[in-house]
Amino acid sequence: MAKKVVKLTFPQRLIKQPLTFQMAKKYNVMPNIRRAKVTETVGELVLELEGRQKDLEKGLEFLSKKGVIVEPIVGDIVE
Repeated sequence: MAKKVVKLTFPQRLIKQPLTFQMAKKYNVMPNIRRAKVTETVGELVLELEGRQKDLEKGLEFLSKKGVIVEPIVGDIVE
């Protein structure tokens, strides 16, 4: 199993859509929320994702295509 830590930024139009759940279910990726901040105008999530490398890549591509900004994070966030 591969692990990846990413920051997801959801624009206002996507805040109420269950995209993280859809990505996890569709691509068999297990998300662990490390940090979250949601306001009326933006949503930010830092997730530790676990799954097969191919599934992680496809899941993150799914989010990007939906309009989520996906940024990799290197190093520990909160242990």
